[in-house]
Order: sequence, then structure tokens, then C-alpha cells
Amino acid sequence: MVEIAKTEQPVVVDAAQQVAGRMASKIAKLLIEGKHVVVLNAETSLMSGSKKNIFAEYMQRKELKSIVNPINAPHRPRQPNMILNRMIRGMLPRRKPKGQNAFKRLKVHIGIPTPYRTVEKMTFEDAKPKKQLQLYVTIGEIAVNQGWRKR
Repeated sequence: MVEIAKTEQPVVVDAAQQVAGRMASKIAKLLIEGKHVVVLNAETSLMSGSKKNIFAEYMQRKELKSIVNPINAPHRPRQPNMILNRMIRGMLPRRKPKGQNAFKRLKVHIGIPTPYRTVEKMTFEDAKPKKQLQLYVTIGEIAVNQGWRKR
């Protein structure tokens, strides 16, 4: 007899006030283990480093163009949810089938959508900031600097 796969509840992660890189590595591990992961509040996750250096690095990436045809430039995400999505994708073996399947189980949202308001949210102790919050930059600030408009 063939069993129908149960739709398991996704792991809901609140990205607010968590360091994005550390959190992304934990999320990538959960995805590889076969869990569905939903990330909320992508715009309030933190990146460590000086604001000036981070903005300069992202602007330098934005400047990459093709000499032959500028339309063929690499496309960089500007929305906070897509920046975090791309960060997590970089930690998965995306050219292997297990990495591709893991990436399909990921959803990243700006803010908290209504279906997830009452769900219990998970945070990672390792991903909490160790310095003062003024020394971090939010992904939302990076996105605004890249040209994303809050709506």
C-alpha cells in the first residue's frame, strides 16, 4: 500500500534582529535536512560591518556591466526578501538535485503575512548580535540604498 506524504508544517523563522549570515547557514542546514522553511521579517535582519563598506560593496556589484551589451549584466536582487533568498541559495549545493530540491522548500517574506501571525516563530541563539545594534546594517537599509522603495 502506498502512503500519501503528509504535508508537514513548515519551520517558521523570524529574521528580526538576527545576523543574516549566521541565520542563513542554519536555514540552509534545515533545508538540506528536508524541512520546509518560511522566513519572516527579511528586511530587519542584520549584516555586520561598517555601513560605508557594505554600501560600497553592493554598489560595486551593481556597477558590473557587459561591454558588448549592458543588458547582459548580472541581475542583482534589490528587495530585502530576495537579498536574503540569494544569501541562503549561496549556502546550498544548488547544482546538485538535493540542493535544488532544498531551495524549492524555502520561502522568504517581507514583514509577517497574515497566515503566519499566530504561528510560533523560531529564532537561532547563535545568530543573535553580539555587539551593539548600531554597529550593524539592516538588509532593508541595503535594499533602500540599492533603489528598493518601501510600499
